[in-house]
Amino acid sequence: MEHRPRSKNRPEALAEKVYQALKQDIFAFRLMPGDRFSENEIAERLTVSRTPVRQALFRLEREGYVEVWFRSGWQVKPFDFDYFESLYDFRTVLEREAVRRLCALPPAQCAETLAALNSFWIEAAPLEEGSAVSAQDEAFHLTLVAATGNPEMARVHAELTEKIRIIRRLDFTREDRIDATYQEHARILRAIFQQRTEEAQRILTDHIAVSKAEVRKITLHMLHQARLQPIE
Repeated sequence: MEHRPRSKNRPEALAEKVYQALKQDIFAFRLMPGDRFSENEIAERLTVSRTPVRQALFRLEREGYVEVWFRSGWQVKPFDFDYFESLYDFRTVLEREAVRRLCALPPAQCAETLAALNSFWIEAAPLEEGSAVSAQDEAFHLTLVAATGNPEMARVHAELTEKIRIIRRLDFTREDRIDATYQEHARILRAIFQQRTEEAQRILTDHIAVSKAEVRKITLHMLHQARLQPIE
């Protein structure tokens, strides 16, 4: 029997396409916090049926980006900085515990476990492109937690990371913040390799706190700028 290639127009592929397009619109503030829209509007703009739009929207709802309004369509969830603050606080708790456990490993095992991070953040030439550094920053923190060997810690941390990505990536839109990330990651790794637990935890905590403050400031600025843009 001949096997036909999977079509890009299969329902799941269309739903994924719509999901990625809407998520990017939210991340770029083309869809603003508080904006309301209908499934028909999205379907017409993306030239698809309402079914993949609805599937994508329910996925975005589960992730906390949009909410459904009975009889009046959908809304991008209003920006809740208190919510993001709580996520950052939880992230700090998980990562401090990860650092504590990594510092307790035999030095040779720790060095082997974090060898890829050492290679990228300490030995290799720094990247300059913000989105690439953002992806590597995310991988750095995910790796620290996953390296503890606790799958539930890693799972919860990965879910948390996804939720804060909408604002966290903004920390890499400025050159000075990219430089600071390289320096701070290197200091965290060196403290871990030398089993200086309290120092590693302190650097990590300060690193996350500064990032949190910066992304809040940048987000407020971008929201303000987006609201000033003329409607096309």
